[in-house]
Amino acid sequence: MPEEPEVDTDKLRETVDEEMEKEGGALLRRVALTTALLAAFAAVAALQAGDTVNEALVLKTEATQLQAEASDQWAYYQAKGVKAAIAEESSNLRYAAGSAASTGAAERVARYTREQEDIQHAAQAKERERDAKSAEADHLLHRHHGFANAVALFQVAIALGAVAALTRTRIVWGGSLLLGAAGVALFVAQFV
Repeated sequence: MPEEPEVDTDKLRETVDEEMEKEGGALLRRVALTTALLAAFAAVAALQAGDTVNEALVLKTEATQLQAEASDQWAYYQAKGVKAAIAEESSNLRYAAGSAASTGAAERVARYTREQEDIQHAAQAKERERDAKSAEADHLLHRHHGFANAVALFQVAIALGAVAALTRTRIVWGGSLLLGAAGVALFVAQFV
């Protein structure tokens, strides 16, 4: 029987393992670097999400306070209207009873009417300020949602990066990079 040529398979196996380790090591370094960058973006996006929602809540609280102040002004406006109506009816009753109408009643009615105009302007100013703060808060809440969605994309990208590192699969790492890029785009879009 002819002898088979001896091939040093142990040496061949070592060479193949070394090459695989070199390739895997480079991939792992790249995956680790991109995952660390994505984690940094995720941290900043999470801070921005928290900051914008807190600021929005403060503005909504201020808008609610302004609404209460505007309601107080409208109640004051109505009270002046009631006083004017009472003064006018009092004057009308005196006139109907045959007494001379009081000049003081007409002056009070005119004063209450002027005061109502000032109160109305103050109430409307409070309402405009309330609307502005509420609109600003709504804008911030919209930005908050953008930051929160970016954080979610970063988290999924980081998880895919971990899977890519464990399995040493480039296609999974590519998915991680794509989701990370989408997260970065969404994050940057919140500043535009």
